[in-house]
Amino acid sequence: MREKPLAKADVLLQPQRIAILRALGSQSLTPKQLAEVLPTLPHATLYRHLAALHEAGIIAVVDERPVRGAIERTYSLAAGAGILGADDLATATRDDHFRYFATFVAGLLGEFGHYLERPEVDLLADGVGYRELVLNLTDDELRELLAELRAVLDAHRHHPRSTDRTPRLIGTITMPVDRPNGNA
Repeated sequence: MREKPLAKADVLLQPQRIAILRALGSQSLTPKQLAEVLPTLPHATLYRHLAALHEAGIIAVVDERPVRGAIERTYSLAAGAGILGADDLATATRDDHFRYFATFVAGLLGEFGHYLERPEVDLLADGVGYRELVLNLTDDELRELLAELRAVLDAHRHHPRSTDRTPRLIGTITMPVDRPNGNA
C-alpha cells in the first residue's frame, strides 16, 4: 500500500531541505555540487531529500548525463518552488502554522549556529545583524511596504554564484503585535 504523499509544506519545511533549496537558488546543480556546498549533509541524506523534493515537484531535473555507468542528474528549482500558496496556507491548521513557523525559525537558528562555528566571526564585517522594529501601519501601508521590500530583494536575487559574492541569508517575519493596553 502506497503512503499518502506529504503535503507541499511538509516537504518544504524541513531544515535540510530548506538548505538544499537555498543552495540551488537561481542555479542548477548536480548532487555532487550540492554536496560540496552542503558538506555537513551526508550523501545518502542528500539523495533522500532530493528524491522527496523532486517527487513533490519542488525541484526539477533539467539535465541528465551518463557518468561511470550511472545517470547524473542536474536539478534546479521548479516554477513556483519554495512557495506555499494561498491554498496551502488556507487548509493549514493552527498547529500546522506553528510547526511551519518553528521549522522556519529552526532553520534560521541552524544557519546562525553554522556561522558562529567559523574560525573567525566578525558580525560587522560580515554584515550580520538581527533586529526587531514595530511599525504602526494600516493594511494598505503594510501591503505597500511588503511590495517595496520584495522589489528591492528581487532586484538582487538572481546574481550568479561567484568568488567575489558571498551567499547571504535574509529572512523576514511580519505579524501583528498585541500590546497589553490593547493597542498594536
